[in-house]
Amino acid sequence: MTSSDEQIALEQRYCDRVYARIDEQIARLETQHSSVIGAQTASTHQNRSERDSFATFYEDRIGLLRSVSSNAIFGRLDRSDASRHYIGRIGVFTAEGTQLLVDWRAPAAAAFYQATPKCPGGVRLRRHLVTSGRTVVDIEDDVLDGSLLDSDEHHSSLQGEGALLAAVSAKRTGRMGDIVATIQAEQDRIIRHETRGALVVQGGPGTGKTAVALHRAAYQLYTHRKRLEHSGVLIVAPTRGFLRYIERVLPSLGETGVVTLTPGELVPGVRADKRDREEVARVKGSLAMTKVLRRAIKARQQIPKAPIDLNIDGVHITLTPKDVRAARAEARATGRPHNLARTTFVRAALERLVETYCAELTRLERPWAEEDRADLLHDLRTNHDVKVALNRCWLPYSPQSFARSFFASKDRLVHAAGEHMSAREAKLLHRSKDAEWTVDDVALLDEIAELLGDDDSAAQREQDKARAAERSNLEYAEKVLSMIDSSEGIVSAAELAAQVGARRDGRSLAEKAAADRAWTYGHIVVDEAQELSPMMWRALMRRNPTKSFTIVGDVAQTSSISGADSWDSALSPFIDDRACIEELTVNYRTPSRIMRHASSLAAAHGLSVTEVRSVRNGEHDVRFIEAPEADLVEKTLVEARTLADLTRGRVAILCLDDHLDAVLAGASSLFGEAAVGRGSVGIDREVSVMTPTDAKGLEFDAVVIVQPREILESHARGANDLYVALTRPTQALSVVYAGDLPAGLQP
Repeated sequence: MTSSDEQIALEQRYCDRVYARIDEQIARLETQHSSVIGAQTASTHQNRSERDSFATFYEDRIGLLRSVSSNAIFGRLDRSDASRHYIGRIGVFTAEGTQLLVDWRAPAAAAFYQATPKCPGGVRLRRHLVTSGRTVVDIEDDVLDGSLLDSDEHHSSLQGEGALLAAVSAKRTGRMGDIVATIQAEQDRIIRHETRGALVVQGGPGTGKTAVALHRAAYQLYTHRKRLEHSGVLIVAPTRGFLRYIERVLPSLGETGVVTLTPGELVPGVRADKRDREEVARVKGSLAMTKVLRRAIKARQQIPKAPIDLNIDGVHITLTPKDVRAARAEARATGRPHNLARTTFVRAALERLVETYCAELTRLERPWAEEDRADLLHDLRTNHDVKVALNRCWLPYSPQSFARSFFASKDRLVHAAGEHMSAREAKLLHRSKDAEWTVDDVALLDEIAELLGDDDSAAQREQDKARAAERSNLEYAEKVLSMIDSSEGIVSAAELAAQVGARRDGRSLAEKAAADRAWTYGHIVVDEAQELSPMMWRALMRRNPTKSFTIVGDVAQTSSISGADSWDSALSPFIDDRACIEELTVNYRTPSRIMRHASSLAAAHGLSVTEVRSVRNGEHDVRFIEAPEADLVEKTLVEARTLADLTRGRVAILCLDDHLDAVLAGASSLFGEAAVGRGSVGIDREVSVMTPTDAKGLEFDAVVIVQPREILESHARGANDLYVALTRPTQALSVVYAGDLPAGLQP
């Protein structure tokens, strides 16, 4: 055997030991699961429900171990103090408590990602284990001990360069994978960043912003488990297709309890994916809308122009404008939202009405006594005329019902605008009552919901029930664990009870959080954050009062008219002290042969880009294909076929809506309908046809861009969209065009 073969055999023996221990833990959990299922205490309906919840808990633990049972281990760290740690996706211990595998998020694993030849941090050797399933097929060593090196200058700044280049050069699968085995030092610094506030990760294309954000979410869940397990983590990404693209990353890192939403899904019951035209989106995204909406809701708290006649069992009284005005002032003084303050308004109005009612009864010489006042109030409260009159003055609303009636009235829009926006801008908001909700509407619905408020009595009852359930869960968990062998301490009664408590109502924490608009999360990750309007930021900020955010994006890729020009301008209205901003500067996705063209275009159109360095030059030059307008679709399809054959990978055709249907039909005919997907949700097909906006955050082996000048001129930030399109491929890029090419984009 060669020295390398001997080392591989050595590592294989250790891996076998780790996997044997994982198999042993799976078997033990399966035994415990069977014991819970057969527990004799499950005699009542409640016991059976609790038993099923505990069984689900064990199933989750078994599922976690199985998810890493063939790829748990990927690295080894030898330190100068002669200690050695193996690094993996989870922590693994022997039955006696000796650590076999260090979780990549643990402090002891940090040096695996951070050590460099110039700053080894006490590390002698970093070894990457290249595996196929449970088999070690190769090893790659970074020798960091200065005494073993002649010079630092010949050593790459990329740790595990061979493993890294293999990963970034691999064919795309239509799903993002974790980068836990090849995290680089600048990425690890951000993943482990200690800020408890807002961390902005600014980075050019291909720098791994999304991967870093997801790994940081996993790190937060590991490091702050107690704080986050009951509040959860929210991940906001631009499209449902994008969320589908990243959905496997966190489970591969041992985390599943997160909520994933698009901006169009932030309000439960609403699922919007269409955008308003630019001039409308600009108005809806402006913070001036907060004042307009507040004014609009106050306008629905009305004073009648004349007294309202009321008939109470044959007794005629009037509700005067003066009484209504006094009741309204009393309600507004509470500072409560509209629907909650209405309770005060109704009470105050009824108190004034009952005085009038009593006076009228006295005038009519009808008998009544002071002790009858409560009954008289009840008569007023339940009287049809009174209810109608008070509703006209102060009607309760749902966010959707208020928004539909408000946006359907030009007069109300102009009145609410006041001095906060022009009448022309206000009229841009006009729409029919049955119009479909847009993504830009969702932030407004959230603001309206906040201004209207909900009845909180039900929430208080739920809180009381939850406290009682916690006590019951702990008692039952202790009984369950007393019946099974838990000598190894795989789970404690408190831990079991806490996690099962989240399942008592049949829903996971993620399901409960997603259904509750007012849920506050422990941490929020926002991807492609440069696209969010100020109103959308406002909606997100109220979901995390502590401002614990990971915000990732690139202001050079902003396409939304109400998106960010800079992080300071986007975030300063919401975060008093400036957010901490970190930059990623290494491009792992886009070869330099392609990136040169993207950088040239950015410079020609004044885009504020983060300078990045590509780790690969690439094998293929950018192809420019000129064609007559009539042949544009045909040439595009021929080029897509060429790139598919050249790269043996997935191809995206990026074009505007004008060409989308024709290209989609042609691609379906050429490649087969089953092989072609439309929009971001079609990313796992052999060929994806979508707009540059749909492609944000995604990557493909090859990309064909159709009519770049049309993309450039399509809207005010068309140059940003074209920059996005140019930076999606990992292997090859073709540009098909008729007429002139944009400045900065030349063969």
